[in-house]
Amino acid sequence: MNKKTKTWMISGAAAIVILGGGGYYFANSYLGNNVEIEQVLPVSTAASTTEAGSHSGTSVSNVAAGAEQLNGDWNISEGSKVYFSVTTSQETVNFADEQVSGNLTLNVDDASQMKANGQIEMSDIDSGNSQRDGHVKEADYFDVSTYPQATFTATSFEGVPTEWPAGQTVDFKMNGTLTVKGMEKEVTFDVKAAYENDQVLLSATTMVTFEDFGMENPHSVVLSTENDIQIQLELKLSK
Repeated sequence: MNKKTKTWMISGAAAIVILGGGGYYFANSYLGNNVEIEQVLPVSTAASTTEAGSHSGTSVSNVAAGAEQLNGDWNISEGSKVYFSVTTSQETVNFADEQVSGNLTLNVDDASQMKANGQIEMSDIDSGNSQRDGHVKEADYFDVSTYPQATFTATSFEGVPTEWPAGQTVDFKMNGTLTVKGMEKEVTFDVKAAYENDQVLLSATTMVTFEDFGMENPHSVVLSTENDIQIQLELKLSK
C-alpha cells in the first residue's frame, strides 16, 4: 500500500467517525423528548375501585357519585390535552395538543345511551422542537394543511360503573372511530375516570400505528422509530 492510498484511507476513516458522531448528536437532539405528560387524575385517585377493594383492611368511602351527579352532557374544558407518543431507539418522545374540543354524554344507568365525540386542531401539535413539529405537519405525515383536524366518535362503552366512589377512579372501555388524514381506524380506549369538584376527569389510552393512517415510521442510520403510536387523552369535562 503506497503512502498516498494509506493517507486517503486514514482520512476517510476519520471522516466517518466525525460525521457519524455528529450525525448521532444531531439526531439525538432532534428526536429528544421535551414534553412531559400531565395527568388530570390526582394522585389521591390513583387506585381504581377494583384495586382498592382488593386490599384487605382498606376502608372504601361509601360516598359516591351516581346518576344524579353523573348523567347528562359534559363538555371538554380548559386544561384538557391530547398526547401522541412515539418510541425511538433512544427514548419515548411526546407530542401535546391543547386545542381539544368535544363532549361526552354520560348515562350510568344505560351505557347504550352514552355518546362521545371530540376533535383536535392538528396545527397545535407541539413537541417543544419547532423543526420537528414542522416536519410532522407536512404531507409525508399529518398533512395538516389538507386535514386540519383529527376526530374521534364513540360507538359503544363497556363496563361503566353505576356509582363512582369519591377519591377513587373507575375503569371502563370506550370504543369508537378515530379519523386522521381522512382515514378511519376502529380503536378501543382504556379509560380511567373520576368525579371530583363537579368535574369528570378522564384519562384514556389506545395504540395505533403509522401505517394505520398511511404513514411510514421515521428512521435513519442513526435512530429508528417504532411503528406504534400511543394516544393518550387527559380531559377535564364540565356540565
